[in-house]
Order: sequence, then C-alpha cells, then structure tokens
Amino acid sequence: MSQKFLPLLALSLSLALSGCAVNSVDLKQPQLSPLGSDIRTFHPPAEPSEEGSSSLKFEEPTGDLTLSRALSLALLKSPELAAFSWEVRAGEARRLQAGLLPNPEINISSEEFGGSGVRRGYDAAETSVLLSQLVELGGKRAKRTEVAAIQSNLAGWDYESKRLDVFTDTTKAFVETLAAQSRLALAEESFDLAKQVLQAVSERSRAGKVSPLEVIKAEVALSTSRIKLERTKRELETSRKSLAATWGSNSPMFIHAKGDFETINEIQPLNQLLQLIDQNPDIARRKVETTLRRAEIRLEESEKIPSLTIGAGMRRFEETDDSAFLFEVSLPLLLFNRNQGNILEAKHNLAKTLEENRATNVRIRASISRIHQVLSSSYLEAVTLKNDVLPGAYSAFEAAREGYKQGKFGYLDVLDAQRTLFETKAGYIAALADYHKAIAEAERLIGQRLTLQK
Repeated sequence: MSQKFLPLLALSLSLALSGCAVNSVDLKQPQLSPLGSDIRTFHPPAEPSEEGSSSLKFEEPTGDLTLSRALSLALLKSPELAAFSWEVRAGEARRLQAGLLPNPEINISSEEFGGSGVRRGYDAAETSVLLSQLVELGGKRAKRTEVAAIQSNLAGWDYESKRLDVFTDTTKAFVETLAAQSRLALAEESFDLAKQVLQAVSERSRAGKVSPLEVIKAEVALSTSRIKLERTKRELETSRKSLAATWGSNSPMFIHAKGDFETINEIQPLNQLLQLIDQNPDIARRKVETTLRRAEIRLEESEKIPSLTIGAGMRRFEETDDSAFLFEVSLPLLLFNRNQGNILEAKHNLAKTLEENRATNVRIRASISRIHQVLSSSYLEAVTLKNDVLPGAYSAFEAAREGYKQGKFGYLDVLDAQRTLFETKAGYIAALADYHKAIAEAERLIGQRLTLQK
C-alpha cells in the first residue's frame, strides 16, 4: 500500500476517536443502614477468581457462640450475600461498557481487475481504503451511561437489602437455636420429673397404697417424656444447622448458643416506628428505580434522533498511478421506525414503578403495624406467664406431688399439675421466641436498632 495512505489513515483515526469524553454520572453507592453497619461484610475483588468467594478460608466457630459472632460470620461468608455483591461489580462493568465509543470500521475494496483486455491483470485496478465511524447524536452515549450508572446504583441498594435480610435471618436463626436449647432443657426437666414421679408411684404401689395401674400410667408418662426429649434433640440439631447455613456451613461445630434469651423490654409506640421507615432500603431502592425509569425514557427518546456514519479514505488508480480522497456520510431516514414503541414502553414502566412505590410504602407500614402488634402481645404474654402463671403452676405441682406422697391426691392430680406446669413453660419459651424474632423483623423494616423502654 502506498505511503500516501498513511496521512489519511491518521486523519481518519483522529476522527474516529474524537468525542471520546462522555458526561460523567456521579451517583454515590448507598450507605449502609445503621443496623449492622459496624460489622464487616464481604466485598468482592475487582477481578473474580474461578473459585469465587468460596476460596476464602475461615475457622468454624467452636464452643459457645454469641449472636455478634454469628452475625460477623454470616455477613462475611453468606453465599447469598456474596452473590449480590458480585452483581454490584457486574453493574460497574455495565456502566463502563455503556460509556465506550462504537468501534470504527475499515473497508478495503478493489475493482477493475481480473477481467479481459486492459482489465486482465491488476494494472488497471482501483483500490479503495475507507475508515468509517458511527457518530451518535442526541446524547445517546451520555444517556446510556446515565442509565447504566443508575442500574449500578440500584444493584447497590439490592445488596443493602440483602445484607439486612441476612442480618435478620441470622438473628432469627440464632433466636430459634436459643429457644430450641430452652425447649431441650425443659424436655430434660420433664423427663427427670417423670422418672421421680414413677419412682414415687412405684414405692406407693409396693406399699400397697395405690393400684399397680397407676404404675403403668406413670411408665407411659415416662415413655412419652422420653419421646418428646428425643424429638426436641433433633429439633435443636435442625436449628443449629439452619444457623450454620447462614454463613455457608453444613456442619455446625459450636456447642452452645449463648444469649440473654429471657431479657425483654417494651418498645417505642407504633407512631414512632412508622416515622423511621425512610431508612428502609426497599423504599430508598424504589426512589432510585423511579429515577432509572425517567432516565430510560430520555434514552429511548434520544433514539428518535438519527446517528451519522462518517467515513473518509483514499482510492488508488493503478493504471495512472493517481490517487483521490473519499468521503461519505450515511444517515438513516426515520420514516417508519421512530422508536415509538420503546418510548411508550418506557413511559408505561415509569407508571408501573410509581404504583409499585406506593404499594411498597403501604406494605411496609402494614408490616410494621403487624410486627408491633406481635411484639406487644408476646411481651405481655411472656411477662404474665413469668410473673403470674409460672409461680402458681410451680406451687400447684409441688403441692400435688407432696400431697400424692401423703395420700391426699391421686396420680391424675399429679399428672395434670405436671402437664400444666410444662405447658406453661413451653408457652413462655414460645412467647420469648416470638418477641425476639419480632424485634429482628421490626429492626429490618426500619433499618436500625429499636429503642427499648426499660
């Protein structure tokens, strides 16, 4: 190729690379909600490995496990949270791609050769070199970059929502493990008492004071207690595995979940909770999504403006050893397709998002009202059972057991008092579990710790 082409190629390349700058879209990634913001979370590297985050090693907790330790493990090692963090990285990559210029195209063609007569060889050929570049008009690239940037920001809000979900799920799994441990202790106590009652009934039967039928009844009660004990052990193991699964483990090695299960307090009034819903990341995400829909409308409307394809090059005439410049401009004629359908779809998507925003707000407010009701009722139930019902149930059982030894009560009285006592204890444990789980859900909805009234 003649060196005469080189200046033209340099000029064409300059044309192709002109306009590389694109308006920057400065959208800050969402800040962490106050809930759990002091706990380190997993953030992926800029370049992923084939193993992903699973290649990160950590020491499985042993011995006593606290809630803070469980939360630290879950936020750092949760496979679900790691997946959302990679989506944030993917959004950053899409933003980068959206701001890139279309690649220039080079076209080389030869004519008037390989024929007959004077066109038999290559001496009369005409060779053309054309470098063309698509020039997007109407700010398409800037608007496309804006949309990608908002989508990246949206992925950040999705990550924050998932972080709070992992935080809440881990807290509830920890509470369920505490409750399962309490139920196991209750089942063991029930089993021990059933053995003591059987021993007392057997002694009275051998002394001829009660019928052997009562011994059979006591043995049945003991067997029932043993079955409940074994079932409770399995339930505890299930709870332990569910807790360990929050940090991606299949084999929990911790021995005991350590927490203050019985400490409960009243919470702030409902109207104060409703004033805090703006910190819910789901609501903040909806606001960003509305911004995205409006940016998408602007992007689709920019497609109404046709883009140019500009080309420049040179043609070489071998027959005369002459050359000449080439220049071409290509512009589509928007006679039929003016992007009407995509513009209308983008407007419909905005209307849909606005309705979803209102639905989300209503749903969160209804959820807070429901959770506040659960908190109030579980708090009242736990306090009443602890202060009023349990002491009476203990006294009734002890009186029935002592009275049975003295022959004042029958075995059925003892059995009924024992059943009442342990059903009351089980109800107390359930109320505590409901309270602490409701606390976790309420904190998820407002994105921060609840103010407890002592």
